[in-house]
Amino acid sequence: MTWNDKLNDTRQQLRALNKTIPDTAQAFGALGKAVKEGGVLEFKTKEYVALGIAVATKCEACIGLHVEALVRCGATREELGDVLAMTIQMGGGPSMMYAAKALDCFDELTGQA
Repeated sequence: MTWNDKLNDTRQQLRALNKTIPDTAQAFGALGKAVKEGGVLEFKTKEYVALGIAVATKCEACIGLHVEALVRCGATREELGDVLAMTIQMGGGPSMMYAAKALDCFDELTGQA
């Protein structure tokens, strides 16, 4: 299964969940908007933080969504690598395995695969 397939599946699953629990989905969406638009860090930096957490917590769906957002904001492979290195330092072996998944996702979504 490709990362694009995983992203499509994730979106379908989230749409179904959002229909089931619309109030919760709306509140979570508002939280996301407030966090991404407020504060002093730029959006790309916040997405790098989110990616590091996604790798450390082993959430493949989160990895796909945050890598996709980073690709849209012009992230480079070198920047991504720096973030993944820090995540590995903080999370050890399991983070290394999911960092490899994040790099694979980036390479696919940017055509570098």
